[in-house]
Amino acid sequence: MIYFDNAASSWPKPPEVAEAVQQAIMHAGANPGRGGHQLARKAEDIIEGTRGRLAELLGVHDPQHLLFCFNTTHAINQALKGLLKEGDHLVITGWEHNAVARPAFWLQDHHGIGVSVVDVDAGGDWVSAIKKEIRPNTRLLVTIHGSNVTGECLPVLEIGEFAREQGIYYLVDAAQTAGLFPYQLDQMPIDMLAFPGHKSLLGPQGTGGLYVAPNVPLTPWMQGGTGTKSEEMDQPQIRPTGFESGTPNTPGIAGLGKGVEFLLKTGVGEVCEHEQALTRQLWEGLREIDGVELVTDAPPALPVISFNIQGVDSNEVAMILDQHYQMAVRAGFHCAALKHRGLKTETGTVRVSPGYFNTKDEVDQLLAAVREISKAYSL
Repeated sequence: MIYFDNAASSWPKPPEVAEAVQQAIMHAGANPGRGGHQLARKAEDIIEGTRGRLAELLGVHDPQHLLFCFNTTHAINQALKGLLKEGDHLVITGWEHNAVARPAFWLQDHHGIGVSVVDVDAGGDWVSAIKKEIRPNTRLLVTIHGSNVTGECLPVLEIGEFAREQGIYYLVDAAQTAGLFPYQLDQMPIDMLAFPGHKSLLGPQGTGGLYVAPNVPLTPWMQGGTGTKSEEMDQPQIRPTGFESGTPNTPGIAGLGKGVEFLLKTGVGEVCEHEQALTRQLWEGLREIDGVELVTDAPPALPVISFNIQGVDSNEVAMILDQHYQMAVRAGFHCAALKHRGLKTETGTVRVSPGYFNTKDEVDQLLAAVREISKAYSL
């Protein structure tokens, strides 16, 4: 199987990731932070070691501002529901994944949060468009960093500077960019950043996190046991423990630590350069195939390309690639209904997302397969 679905979850992982998961299960299976015995301390060391490596990768001086979550969706829900109160106003974009859009509209329907959706054409002025939606009660601005449909990126630094000038908190959904783009969060105008562990950070599924700047008055969305102040009924507000109720995914976090370690050794720049080269090769090849309609208009910054074959449903193309060519791609709407509405892709798209472990030869094989499929349907 040739795997081109890294925008959903990266695969394969570095071998040391699986080894770390196994070692944690076999030798550190206790509950971290819930006991003073050796195994509990060993599990705690795994958790904090990974937190420290993440802080190094993301440019965070104090690792305690990184909260472990189970995925980006969990992190985004914590950010939205831990900050917004009834009567607040929220601005999101038309590029957002359902991980942002669904909780945003749920808050609108159930908790009196105003929601505005901003969209611009390719190359448009995002700050000007956002500025038109700002109200006196606007408390939070949320944008995806890079589209999981087209691979295009938003100017998050420019948007963040505008939000800071307006006194509005800024949350970035880094599902497609954490581990691929360099971040120095302590020096960037970003108040919160949600990220997955299982995509470009190369960790296992069931891992992720939320960076929260010291100035953000976030409250825990979920309540429960924290291993601290256990005699009190009020949820501790201290970071990170007050935001990590319940038993954590220690084996997953152990694997994530090794994924991050791999990135620190290899270099995010090296990873990004390789994936962008494959993406350019893919985009240039697809545009030469008769019958292929590129939804991604130009070689994108992210290793994500969407296309369709004229007259063929995207799901059928993906099924043929899977069953006949042993190639994994994604078809449909990619959990990004707002983006597809803007693109007017009523039946979705075929999405191809190369990863660090893909090769130029594999891209050539995919292009040959798409060429054959398109030719067969044109007869």
